[in-house]
Amino acid sequence: MRLKSFASLLVTAVLLLVSILAGCGNDGNQAGTGGNQPQNGTGGGGGAKPVQLTFWSFNELHGQFFRYMTEKWNEANPDRPVDLKVEIFPFEDMHNKLLVSLQSGSGAPDLADIEIGKFPNFLKGTPQLAELNDIVEPELPNLVKSRFDIYAKDGKYYGVDYHVGASVIYYNTDILERAGVNPDDIDTWDDFVKAGRTVKEKTGVPMTTVESQEHWSLWPLVAQRGGDFLDEDGNIALDSDINIKTLTFLQDLVKEGIAVIAPGGFHHSEEYYGFMNQGGAASVWMPMWYMGRFTDYMPDLKGKIAIKPMPAWPEGGGRSAGMGGTGTVVTNQSKNVELAKELLAFAKISNEGNIQLWQFLGFDPIRTETWSDPALREPNKFTAYFGDNIFDTLLEFKDEIAGVTIGERTPDVISAIQTQVMPSVMNDMKDPAATLKAVADELRR
Repeated sequence: MRLKSFASLLVTAVLLLVSILAGCGNDGNQAGTGGNQPQNGTGGGGGAKPVQLTFWSFNELHGQFFRYMTEKWNEANPDRPVDLKVEIFPFEDMHNKLLVSLQSGSGAPDLADIEIGKFPNFLKGTPQLAELNDIVEPELPNLVKSRFDIYAKDGKYYGVDYHVGASVIYYNTDILERAGVNPDDIDTWDDFVKAGRTVKEKTGVPMTTVESQEHWSLWPLVAQRGGDFLDEDGNIALDSDINIKTLTFLQDLVKEGIAVIAPGGFHHSEEYYGFMNQGGAASVWMPMWYMGRFTDYMPDLKGKIAIKPMPAWPEGGGRSAGMGGTGTVVTNQSKNVELAKELLAFAKISNEGNIQLWQFLGFDPIRTETWSDPALREPNKFTAYFGDNIFDTLLEFKDEIAGVTIGERTPDVISAIQTQVMPSVMNDMKDPAATLKAVADELRR
């Protein structure tokens, strides 16, 4: 999975709160936006001597978020202040350095970010990470559980994500209005196809776009149907009936002209941004963190994009899936495991922390009760672009967000989808069933 994000700063001096932009995915290995945060350690400044903790990440903005939340921690806990030393490394370098440190038994930080596609490498054998059940389980009724299951092994939780990554569909309301289509009438994928035919006939514009070099067009739709690329035991399931049917559905959309291949091959290309900014297609489905791509790279669509739940497969079926992510862990080499866990819970599990995940990074919080908090309706870059009902939409389907299986073979499977499956089926129009079977058999060897 690629993690992309783009930053911009907006500082509110009175409360030292940061209003921001951004999203998460994985191509530039950055995500969101930061604020006016200290660039070195964050000491307590009170009477008690701060305990130094070290945090590693591949994302400067994640580092800025943890610096900010550490200052908030110190304000709330003056008797237990933390001096957080943040170290940012290139994406591959950080994961390799962390893995070597954990395997060798020395040199690891107290806390670290691990991107979802890399996480399986850290769960092999006996994980060298601290179990987080004591900070997670008491709060599970308030959390999106599927976002914790992807960082779990044998019933033990090892990571806490930054966001839900709920998949939604972004509709260009100008185009739909010209076609006489109401997005609120699109409940199922059958409805979507019918609406797409109308949009194409009335406007000459395709209903949507499909990637030919990435997995975001395929994986959410598969997850909605209860399928996945791996089975529950982590075995290759790429050629399952659900995957074949879903990939065939996408190919049929392109064959009929309801969809076109995303310019540049994927939804993060410069060509794609320009195409959509000029009204090239009437919709695209991507995770919530894709909002930042609209605000940053498609400015002419401001006020024209409606965020809606994904269409369901059967009537009343699930309307979303959690996509992407980065899990923050506490390593077993920390000399202050309990304090590190408490800081992690404060930063990413508490209600206050989840409000800041939205205000600071523009992410859909993993704590669902936060979605109803008035603080998430306060004006910012996203409400100015999409309107102030973003989280009202999320609340509609908060219990319908399908999870995905992450296992040791996940990186191999995602790579195969990006480089073999999607190019063959979408560009070359090869048979989906035969393609998936051939790739799956190769992966099983």
